[in-house]
Amino acid sequence: MTKRSKHVALAILGATAFALAGCQESEVEAQAFPDLQSCKEAASLAGYVTAGECETAFAEAEALHAESAPRYDSLAVCEAEHGAGNCGDGPAAQSGGGGVGSIFMPLMMGYLMGSMMGGGGLGRGAAASQPMYKTADGKFTNAAGTASYGANSGRAKVPSSQFARPASTVNKPPMSAAPSASRGGFGGSSSGAGG
Repeated sequence: MTKRSKHVALAILGATAFALAGCQESEVEAQAFPDLQSCKEAASLAGYVTAGECETAFAEAEALHAESAPRYDSLAVCEAEHGAGNCGDGPAAQSGGGGVGSIFMPLMMGYLMGSMMGGGGLGRGAAASQPMYKTADGKFTNAAGTASYGANSGRAKVPSSQFARPASTVNKPPMSAAPSASRGGFGGSSSGAGG
């Protein structure tokens, strides 16, 4: 591993460790990739993950993105939470009156994959994955907004809770300026910050 790679790996996934009542949550090896091709390239070079695992994890992250990505009622609200150019049209929303409205969602800017079986590296045990989204401050977060990452590539240990299935946002009312601002922005209620 080059000197730069070591620095990036140490600085990147600064997810906050959770301590509940004095107990440390278990951590898992995780790797973030900006896209599927980056994962496949790492698989061919490093050997700690396979191209098949890359494809499976990416497909899972895409499915979670479609099911659980934050949904906003306007492009302006989405971009206030995720930064200019980091949002796109989502599926049309059915309103209570039978009309259809526009939904805007953050673009998936990468995915986090990890081994959920303790003691192994990536590629050993049951793999899990999460979509990653850019935040307005230039960092990255997951669909639930429960973590803050400094970048969308690199390898580190993260709390296993970062792979919990996020709640579905399908058929839920999209966030507007008022709810978004009242909760401190996407991920505002998160206990963690990293970098």
